[in-house]
Amino acid sequence: MSKVDLNSDLGESFGNYILGLDKEIMAYITSANIACGAHAGDPLVMQKTVQQAVENGVAVGAHPGFFDLMGFGRRVIEVTAQEVKSYVKYQLGALQAFAKGAGSKVEHVKPHGALYNMATDNPEIAMAIAEGIFEVDREIILVGLANSELITAGQKQGLQVANEVFADRAYNEDGTLVPREEDGAVIHDSEVAIARVVKMIKEAKVEAITGEEIAIQADTVCVHGDNPQAVEFVEEIRAALLAEGVEIAPLREIKDN
Repeated sequence: MSKVDLNSDLGESFGNYILGLDKEIMAYITSANIACGAHAGDPLVMQKTVQQAVENGVAVGAHPGFFDLMGFGRRVIEVTAQEVKSYVKYQLGALQAFAKGAGSKVEHVKPHGALYNMATDNPEIAMAIAEGIFEVDREIILVGLANSELITAGQKQGLQVANEVFADRAYNEDGTLVPREEDGAVIHDSEVAIARVVKMIKEAKVEAITGEEIAIQADTVCVHGDNPQAVEFVEEIRAALLAEGVEIAPLREIKDN
């Protein structure tokens, strides 16, 4: 039987700003990528989100990004590898404190936004992320874009890795995501998106925006829950996967088997 993890980026509210439907999305996912106070989130939100994850049996994961609240961590910032490593260790350590306090632990790390995108094709940035995680806890699973430099770096460093795919995004021929500003980058038809997810998991293939089929590995599917329609979409994806005989399981269970 095929197994896959469903992950979502959560805990991205801060102060008086409320973002996302975290409570609603928790019912359908197996892994939560929790903002660590850099691109979004704050100590109170981190604590609340970790507690929600624990109560729902959802694996706790760190979602470190650039210290860029204004740009939500999506702006490219010129950084050194050492800076990236320090950013990752700082944010991971903060979330570990909240996880320990809730009787849990950080199971995985998934970089956010521009940091994630930079690590897909920049070996130096990717290795800095992997080294930062390894120096804190070598048992943590590194989540990265399927078949990217981040996955390669994690493997070289000796970490367990999880190849991530996206339900509602189009792919280029080389396996990278089509930039959001380009036509066709985001798939709005839920039936098309769900069919693509099933194929990625069961056949390890996806149709690129050019029409060519490319190989892809799907250990975890990123789903979003920032509006009511998105939550409904996640519910539909989960139901479709179960109907296809795909088991929904947390990353640790998938990686340890």
